[in-house]
Amino acid sequence: MSTFGHAFRVTTYGESHCSSVGCIVDGCPPGLSITESDIQPQLTRRRPGQSALTTPRDEKDRVMIQSGTEFGISLGTPISLMVKNEDQRPKDYGGSTMDMFPRPSHADYTYQEKYGVRASSGGGRSSARETIARVAAGAIAEKYLSIVHGVEIVAFVSSVGGEHLFPPTPTHPSASTNPVFLDMIDQITRNDVDAHLPVRCPNEEASARMKRLIEEVRDRKDSIGGTVTCVIRNVPAGLGEPCFDKLEAKLAHAMLSIPATKSFEIGSGFGGCEIPGSIHNDAFISSVPIPPSQSGVEVSAQVNGAQNGAASRIMRLKTRTNNSGGVQGGISNGAHIYFRCGFKPPATIGQAQNTVDFNGKEGILEAKGRHDPCVVPRAVPIVEAMAALVLMDAAMIQESRQAMRSNLQNRIS
Repeated sequence: MSTFGHAFRVTTYGESHCSSVGCIVDGCPPGLSITESDIQPQLTRRRPGQSALTTPRDEKDRVMIQSGTEFGISLGTPISLMVKNEDQRPKDYGGSTMDMFPRPSHADYTYQEKYGVRASSGGGRSSARETIARVAAGAIAEKYLSIVHGVEIVAFVSSVGGEHLFPPTPTHPSASTNPVFLDMIDQITRNDVDAHLPVRCPNEEASARMKRLIEEVRDRKDSIGGTVTCVIRNVPAGLGEPCFDKLEAKLAHAMLSIPATKSFEIGSGFGGCEIPGSIHNDAFISSVPIPPSQSGVEVSAQVNGAQNGAASRIMRLKTRTNNSGGVQGGISNGAHIYFRCGFKPPATIGQAQNTVDFNGKEGILEAKGRHDPCVVPRAVPIVEAMAALVLMDAAMIQESRQAMRSNLQNRIS
C-alpha cells in the first residue's frame, strides 16, 4: 500500500519518470507553523547530484505546499506536498536491452508479475524518487516532535561494504557496549554528519576508507551496500502499541519499506545475542521525583502506596545501560532509541550481466541510466524521515489516550 500511519497518515504518489512526486499528509495537528523552508533542507540533503559518489541526475527537488496551510499555519486539513521531476530521461531505458530484460535483483520482474504491467523506465514506484515524499512528510512530523517533546533525530553512515565505523570485536560484539559509540550518539548532530560529506560517516579516517571503496566500485561500473545508524533523543516514555504495533516493530516496518533495505536491528541487535543476560540486562536506577500531574505520556514507577490511591510522589526511572535501545516490551522507556538498517548494493550497474529477457531468452544486459554506486550517503535523511513518521504517529495515539484518561479522571473527581 502507499499509505503509512494511523493517526498521522502519509500517502505518497509518483514514479521516477512521471511529471511529479509527492504526498498527502492527513492528521497533522492544526496550528503548526509550517512552510516550504521547514521542509526543503531535508530534501536538499536527499537530492541527487550532490557529489561524484552519487547519481548525476540533476534534480533541484523544490517542494511546494499546495493545501492544508494558510499564512504558514497548518489548518488540520490534508496537506498536499509536490515536487516536480525536472531531469527525467526515459530514453535511457529504451532500446534493445533495458526495456526487454528484468534487471537482476531489481523490482522489474516482480512488479510485472504482480500488476501485469510495469513502468518501463526508472523503476516506477520502486525507484528511490518515491522517498522524496517521505522526507517531505517527515520534516512536518519532526517539527512537531521537536517543538512539543524536544525530539532530536540524527542518522549517519556506519559502514560501506566491509569498511566499518564500529566493527564488531570480541570485547564489543555490539556497538551498544562500546563507550565511544555511546558517547557519539549522545552528542552527534546533523551538522557533524554533513561535515563529513560526501559519505556522511562522522569520522574522518573511516569516512576516507568508505569513500575510497565507493570510488573503486564506481570506477568498475559496480555497486556496494552499507548500513545507516540512527539515534533518536528525548523520546517520551510510553510510545508504542503492543502487541502488534510495538515501537520497534513499527520502526522496522518503516525502515524495511525504504528501497534497497535488507536488514534492521535495534539496540544491541544481533551482537546482543552473544552477550549473557547478566551483562545485557539494563538495570533500573532512580531519577527525578515528579508530581503525578506532570507525568504526561511518560511511564513512571509509582511508589510509597500510590498504587493504592494514596497521595504520593511518582519516581521516574531510567536505566544504567541501554542495550534495549530505548524500547522495552514494545514501549519507549525514555532512553535514546538507536537502531541500524542495512542497504544492499544498488541493483542497476553498468557492467554487462548474463541473464534472460522477459520471455526467458538468454542475453546480456548492459544497463544505462544514472544510478548511485552506493545509496547509504543519500539514505541518511530518508531514515530520519521514516523515524519521525513512526514517532509522530505513536505520539498522537498516546497523547489521545492520555487526554481521554485525564478527562475521565476529572469527571470522577
